[in-house]
Amino acid sequence: MHTHPLADYMDCIYKGDWRGVAELMLSSADKLAAIGADFLICPDNTIHQALGYVLPKSPLPWIHIAEAVAEEAVRQGFGRLGLTGTRWLVESEVYPEKLAARGLEFVRPTAAERDEINRIIMDELVYGVFRPESVLIFQQVIERMKGEGCDAVVLGCTEIPLIVNDGNSPLPVLDSTRLLARAALRRAVGGSTVPK
Repeated sequence: MHTHPLADYMDCIYKGDWRGVAELMLSSADKLAAIGADFLICPDNTIHQALGYVLPKSPLPWIHIAEAVAEEAVRQGFGRLGLTGTRWLVESEVYPEKLAARGLEFVRPTAAERDEINRIIMDELVYGVFRPESVLIFQQVIERMKGEGCDAVVLGCTEIPLIVNDGNSPLPVLDSTRLLARAALRRAVGGSTVPK
């Protein structure tokens, strides 16, 4: 396990410098390869946008977080997923590309919802602030997505499961971080990346 400080990543992200993000990821990849890792994962959904720059130079293979989520969605029989996460993630093709490859549809938050979700993540959750009103906002967004035919919601940020789970969500949740961890464990002990 290795990571640079979040601030280093955010400096690049705020500038739209995905090559800079990739260089940070590759720095970690090189360190992990040097100590004997067999494969790599990144639990941060947002920085998966840089994987296109990372993979050609990576010393090791990666398990893609959105592929782990798509596999689980198919396994559970879901067909249309609501996406939640930082504004950078939900405006990107990180999930749409992987979901479409598995025949899955998706709904993004509206522009106003993206701003509010991003604010909750970046101004509250990353600082360990958990407000009931923020839970309510997520519930309202997920309820709207349910009204648009979604049958599950992707928790596409490491921090979202701190306040949203199957017990309080209007839709079944696909916790991307947990699904990636399970895929990594299966790969480590048996060579399979298919989440179950």
